[in-house]
Amino acid sequence: MAEPSGPAGDPGIDPSVPPSGPGCVECDERGGWWVHLRRCAQCGHVGCCDSSPAQHASRHFQETGHPIMRSYEPGEDWWWDYRTDDYTDGPELAPPLAHPVDQGAPWPTDRVPENWRDLIH
Repeated sequence: MAEPSGPAGDPGIDPSVPPSGPGCVECDERGGWWVHLRRCAQCGHVGCCDSSPAQHASRHFQETGHPIMRSYEPGEDWWWDYRTDDYTDGPELAPPLAHPVDQGAPWPTDRVPENWRDLIH
């Protein structure tokens, strides 16, 4: 079965796949917290950014090989290609394009420790 392709036939992008949810999948499963969120452009997995303690978005790339992600922050529309370690472009993805606006950073507030600034990268 062929992989879905995005711009220029990039197999790392499937614009029809919705995001996995409003927060980092692994942090929510394990009771963690995050600073910002990133969305996999291939499968929709939402993971936490590299400033977050667990860095699940980068880990998702390392474990799956899915190379392109898009910011999942309200008001941001930038893309990142882990293969080139540089910004890239992509098509409009299935909504929603960001987590809920009332979801702050860091989040979820009830799981963020008081010394969170000491724990970020």
